[in-house]
Amino acid sequence: MRKRGSLCRPNTHQNRHLIWYFSVGAGSHSWVKPVMFKRSLGLGSPVKISRNFVRAFVFVFGPMVLLSYVVGVGRMDDPVLLWGGIPESWRPWNVTCMFIAAAGFLIVWWKYLYAWDEEAVESLTWPWTQTDGIGGNAKILFAMVLILIPSMLWLELTRIHIEYDSNLTQAMVIGNLWLVVVGNLILILLGWNAWKSDINGTDALPFVGSLLFGIQVILNDGMLWVWKYPW
Repeated sequence: MRKRGSLCRPNTHQNRHLIWYFSVGAGSHSWVKPVMFKRSLGLGSPVKISRNFVRAFVFVFGPMVLLSYVVGVGRMDDPVLLWGGIPESWRPWNVTCMFIAAAGFLIVWWKYLYAWDEEAVESLTWPWTQTDGIGGNAKILFAMVLILIPSMLWLELTRIHIEYDSNLTQAMVIGNLWLVVVGNLILILLGWNAWKSDINGTDALPFVGSLLFGIQVILNDGMLWVWKYPW
């Protein structure tokens, strides 16, 4: 029997939470489960994203970043052009930084989404405020969106720029890289504030991991590659 899906919104109760559900079923064997997020209708109450949704997002889009690189390099007539103006003597160091950055990202991913208690993650705030109405999982999701989706698009946008070489394609490539930089900065700020605030059950590793990630994302990609590229 053909499966069917529908969105339904239950009535709000005492907790005044608006919860979206996704109902999927076949025949009488239907089930209803909460999806992605729960948003409070009360003033000053936080927007909440489930940890499982953030995990699922990274699980789907993380491998897609790697796949985009494999496919993108295969579509290039001369993949060496992707190095832009980076001197050949610098490239081994740059590749080493890629592995360091990958290790840093995995540290952040593991600590925030698996190792830390979920309440500790949800309590993450910015360094300049104690509360902002947005839960920690929502902040992490926002950072992951800024990091993973532009990372999927970078190589293809660069290929398009090499082909058309216009001011528009240049702006698209640089803007795309700096979206990833902003996502990295969000992780750095969250990690720093958690470490500085000594939130129960936390440690400095997400901050350290985000700094390692930034070696490639901020220094090598956002600054050095943009500076050396022969625009």
